[in-house]
Amino acid sequence: MKKHQLPPLNALRAFEATARHLSVKNAADELCVTPGAVSQLIKALELHLGVALFRRVNRGVILTDAGRAYLPPVRNAFRQISDATRRIAVPEDTGILTVSATPFFASAWLVPHLKGFQDAHPDIDLQVVSSSALANFSRDGVDVAIRHGLGRYAGLSSQRVLTVEIVPVAAPALVKQLGMPAAPADLTRWPRVNDAERKAWALWFEAQGIEAAGAARGPSFDDSGLLLKAVLTGQGAALLPAAVVADDLAQGRLVQLSDVSWLEDFAYYLVHPEDSHDHPKVAAFRGWLLEVAQGAPATGAAAGAGKRRASGPRKRASPTFEGLASSPSS
Repeated sequence: MKKHQLPPLNALRAFEATARHLSVKNAADELCVTPGAVSQLIKALELHLGVALFRRVNRGVILTDAGRAYLPPVRNAFRQISDATRRIAVPEDTGILTVSATPFFASAWLVPHLKGFQDAHPDIDLQVVSSSALANFSRDGVDVAIRHGLGRYAGLSSQRVLTVEIVPVAAPALVKQLGMPAAPADLTRWPRVNDAERKAWALWFEAQGIEAAGAARGPSFDDSGLLLKAVLTGQGAALLPAAVVADDLAQGRLVQLSDVSWLEDFAYYLVHPEDSHDHPKVAAFRGWLLEVAQGAPATGAAAGAGKRRASGPRKRASPTFEGLASSPSS
């Protein structure tokens, strides 16, 4: 390699993505190229450097000693480029604010409330990115994220937006057909729609002291938006966050089947890098979001007045958020 000659940028991108995923295929999916193209780029980089960066094992790859030593400075260089680009591409006090949220929260709660933000801040154009995948502020150009978790994210600032209070709901047509349940135990005989792990109903029944709930039958969905759609079309009862189905309940599209709520350990948090806390557009969105959330169900100690809350095991969430230091939590 000639002195001071930099490797091709595309080859470095292929190396970093493959090292992060430890998979040529997943790196190719991220970079929108074929696995063969990624392999060729890595080979070109290895020829350029004169060392092997990966070793194939089974159906994946692992880094060689040289690859492990090369990865941190390459990753740091990309992070610095991303940070510098984000700082100069859009002025901090105006322009586009990119908000990342899970698909269910975005469609069921965030989007229906956004007109209020646009009316109050017409100079800020929101770009809402809905994803359940890991997000990285430096790499993905995200300004703020709303995630479901415990609110502890290394190197990031987080503020509670909504407490997750879970309630059983169903479509009015199904309630008309089966009758309003007189007690939580009646729901053991109802058709039910399940989360992907098929654990929510079992935990809810257990919290009510109901042991003979039976096996988790009926369809399951790995996306809460699809689960909500199934409930709205009368396929069964489901357990959903009170805050995000509040409009459906108020408009009569859903019926709450019991006044017993179930409070999760987890909540929805607004998350962003600590150094962007005082940026005008971030501060504007944060102030608006927290103000609107104060009027939503289950956002404070008094939110459950008049309702009964179940005790017992609480549902756990899977990681869907990655911070600046690649520390996952959700």
